[in-house]
Amino acid sequence: MTGTSELKPLPKRDHGGNLSAAAAQYGGALDQWMDLSTGINPTPYPVGTITAADWGALPDDAARQDLIEAARDFWSVPASAAILPAPGASALIAAIPALAEPRWVEITTPTYNEHAAAFTNHNWQITARGPAEARVLVHPNNPDGRLWSAHDAAFSPLVIIDESFCDVCPDQSLIEMARRPGVIVLKSFGKFWGLAGLRLGFAIGDPALIEELGRMQGPWAVSGPGLRIGTRALRDKTWANETRRSLHAAAQRLDQLMTAHKADLVGGTDLFRLYEVDNAEDWQKRLAHSQIWSRIFPYSKTLLRLGLPADQDWERLENAL
Repeated sequence: MTGTSELKPLPKRDHGGNLSAAAAQYGGALDQWMDLSTGINPTPYPVGTITAADWGALPDDAARQDLIEAARDFWSVPASAAILPAPGASALIAAIPALAEPRWVEITTPTYNEHAAAFTNHNWQITARGPAEARVLVHPNNPDGRLWSAHDAAFSPLVIIDESFCDVCPDQSLIEMARRPGVIVLKSFGKFWGLAGLRLGFAIGDPALIEELGRMQGPWAVSGPGLRIGTRALRDKTWANETRRSLHAAAQRLDQLMTAHKADLVGGTDLFRLYEVDNAEDWQKRLAHSQIWSRIFPYSKTLLRLGLPADQDWERLENAL
């Protein structure tokens, strides 16, 4: 186009999910597939009744404030930290690099690749070793489950702590870092509560940065149903505690099953497990022929990640193996 600069190509996104592509390649109706390629709780939170007003009216500010207070209590957010609900953690990840002038961001790999894609799209330079003007810590890390410490976040002016999978291990949360200037802690609603389609996430931290993120996303970012379901779920601590126990038991069961088939556990969380196998692509193909989708990685020929099967799907996975 004359008079305009050429658009910079985005880094390739590599994700789990996308069952339609798996079905197109390996056959079978979409509803026959079992998706173990993500780390989403296979037993989602029961959303309950959604009112006509939730669907028909613009999202209410009082309902939004209820959600913020529920989030503050559930995650023990420091009083000095601000909270911004958003339409998914991914929307926040895409916006955060615009909060500062692009320079260097430290991202230790392998990790969730949307962070590097977002910073690259805003003309930041990526480095694996600091010091840098920004730092990203995925805590626990995806895909290996690595846990970071407050010390790891101590040396950059802008620090993003992505706790999308931390609700299975709340005692490891770095939420206290949210009181420090320049820190943003991200929370995802889709993983632990199993409601990824709801598109709800939170940025928690430095009030000045949270206010700027809020200006970027504009009004009514979270839907009326999202506000109601999110508030209800965050206040249901009994469900959360019971779910942590059941997810932990399921993760141990998956480890026993996989190690019995000569896969070696190398990491993960109670929402996904990472295994070393002889040939990850062969494993993925073998499972796919039974309409079970798994996660492999372009940077490794031997790493295979599996989410947890739903209660009714264990026998099917065992038979496929």
